[in-house]
Amino acid sequence: MALFLQKRYAMPLLLGGGAILTALTLVFPQVGFLEWATMVPMIAGAFLLCGREGVRLRKCYLYGFFTVFCYYFVLYHWFVRLYPLDFVGLDNASSLAVIVAGWLGLSLLQAIPGGLIFLFFRLIHRTGVFDRAPMFRPFVFAALWVIFEWTSTLSWAGVPWGRLCLGQIELLPMVQLSSAFGSYAVSFLLLAVNGLVAFALLYPRREVLCGGLAVGLVIGNLVFGAIAMSLPAEEGETVTAAVIQGNINSHEKWDGNSEDRMQQVYADLTRQAAAEGAELVVWPETALPYVLNTSRSLQNFVSGLAQECGVTLIVGALYADDSGEYNSLYLVHPDGSIAEQHYDKRHLVPFGEYVPMRELIMTLIPPLANLSALDDDLTPGSGSALFSTEWGEIGSLICFDSIYEMLGLESVRDGAGLMIISSNDSWFYDSAAVYQHQAQAQLRAIEEGRYLLRAANTGISTVLDPNGRILRWIDPLEEGYAVCEVSFRTGRTLYSIIGNLFVYLCITLCVAAPVAGVVLRKRANRQNAKT
Repeated sequence: MALFLQKRYAMPLLLGGGAILTALTLVFPQVGFLEWATMVPMIAGAFLLCGREGVRLRKCYLYGFFTVFCYYFVLYHWFVRLYPLDFVGLDNASSLAVIVAGWLGLSLLQAIPGGLIFLFFRLIHRTGVFDRAPMFRPFVFAALWVIFEWTSTLSWAGVPWGRLCLGQIELLPMVQLSSAFGSYAVSFLLLAVNGLVAFALLYPRREVLCGGLAVGLVIGNLVFGAIAMSLPAEEGETVTAAVIQGNINSHEKWDGNSEDRMQQVYADLTRQAAAEGAELVVWPETALPYVLNTSRSLQNFVSGLAQECGVTLIVGALYADDSGEYNSLYLVHPDGSIAEQHYDKRHLVPFGEYVPMRELIMTLIPPLANLSALDDDLTPGSGSALFSTEWGEIGSLICFDSIYEMLGLESVRDGAGLMIISSNDSWFYDSAAVYQHQAQAQLRAIEEGRYLLRAANTGISTVLDPNGRILRWIDPLEEGYAVCEVSFRTGRTLYSIIGNLFVYLCITLCVAAPVAGVVLRKRANRQNAKT
């Protein structure tokens, strides 16, 4: 081991190898149990690097940057499936440039702040706190990574697509902790367990203590999850709901000549779902990619369909007023009336629905500025905009919204008893991206403690229970519908009450650790001076 660590390639191999192995558990969550060990080499490398006497901060940052870049580069491999982008008017060369820019650019955008994990870890090392409390290392590193995951929700440049906890989505008991402290707590446990094992390997004298703690955390999390999934839940008003998957991809949707076909497909599927007893029917994001509130013919179409089928219909379409154009959801009552309330997408997709820093992008990468299928930037919505129905209040999310946990929590706090997600995902075909996006929906259901209906244009469309279990599933690239009875719930999860308190505790730990180190060092210096 000592001989290996002396090699020049040892550190990149430990850090990059651990990051790549971990990313693969998110790409293939069927082997998610391996994630409880895949980060051991990465964290061991961080311990060795940042604990080395005299190592420069710049070196720590660069190695951290490299580690996070490797992780996201593997995670975002599905960018290649976007090729070609001819449906937005790009030729093959421009499509290739945009895809490479997106794959590398998004990985770089995550790696730039990600490198700060190692830099701050080194700064905390310098205070000497780990000399006096070495067992804090795994927990402080875990807290730093959790803070990094959380900061990814704070700006357009940060995309919380790669949360470590997503690797556990096939092991539902292991993510139930999200209902109490959020998905960040699951990521923290994963990092802490890997960190304890890494610490035991580097410092064998503590292997029994570290091993015992690691096993205890894993078993404790498993037991909590098993109990949470077995507890009876209070159910409210029930409704037979359906999700519709028209399987009309972006190439066809935006070609301007498919309006009749789209109406026919969604009308037929809605009629079939209603014939099976559906009372509430959810369509995907921009199932009708037109401004519905200014089109009398489209209003007549959805109103007539809702009346014919006797269903409450939630339709994805555009909305426009003097303030801008929005990606929206409309509620159509069984009597054909369209509710005045509409939900507008709050987190727009950069370069898909608007262009951040447009002038700079136009100068550096012109094709990227023209990537959207729309002529102008959309306007983000604000507020949860709940839909009132005879069964209760419905909270909505549209596609990209669903990877931001606070949007769903806002809906539940405002009174939503049922959640829906209308999504597109047709850009991604049947790549790993659609499965990763679906996994995010399962986290939202667990965090919020709500049944969740997810309708996607080309899939995946699902019905989820409040523990994230899949009750109905429609495979990607298939046309169809799924009908299931769901309940409106009034109970609240602990997480929906306390929000991201766990993240703030991680911040407190990362601030308190170096402060404690400085205080202890000054106290030791004073005692030495007296003697």
